[in-house]
Amino acid sequence: MLSNVVTSILSLGGKQTLLQFLAILLGTFVLEDAATVMAAMRAEEGGIGIPVALLALYAGIVIGDLGLYGLGALARRAPPIRRWLPDERTRPARNWLRARVFRVVLISRFLPGMRLPTYTACGYFGANIKLFALAAIVATLIWTSLLFGVSMHVGRFLIEHLGAWRWAGAGGFAIGVVIIMRGAARLTASDNAGQPAR
Repeated sequence: MLSNVVTSILSLGGKQTLLQFLAILLGTFVLEDAATVMAAMRAEEGGIGIPVALLALYAGIVIGDLGLYGLGALARRAPPIRRWLPDERTRPARNWLRARVFRVVLISRFLPGMRLPTYTACGYFGANIKLFALAAIVATLIWTSLLFGVSMHVGRFLIEHLGAWRWAGAGGFAIGVVIIMRGAARLTASDNAGQPAR
């Protein structure tokens, strides 16, 4: 179960701030939404400071976003991919993306299933890395702060009403968030696939 993996990673941090920070940061590489929920729960029960949790989440998620950009940039150097996506065929998409990189990156953070293709495309097409990074930071600050805040409120409810079972409830909530996000991603993909080509 993915939430168990994230919980295990977070429990490795114990009470030491640096280890907690690293555990949360690593948790974002496993599953960032679940890491956010679990870090918020840990903060709500007083096991970690809110600033440490948020900073680790922000850092891990932005590093992951830059990693996706980097994967796209590396893919551009692979001859088979260059043959499959020649410059003359991709020029319109490249020019469109480069002209709108900040807006596209910002919006894709809030559209389930769009980050991986969008961020790797930014790297592949050589979108401005500074604008990409700025948009990734702004989007992460907004999305992660919202999810963290909601998760803290849910965590307070779970602590008050479930007591020793609160972590089972937190795992269920984290899984629910992941399922909803993946379901929304599938709906978005099927809606896009059903639209006529322009």
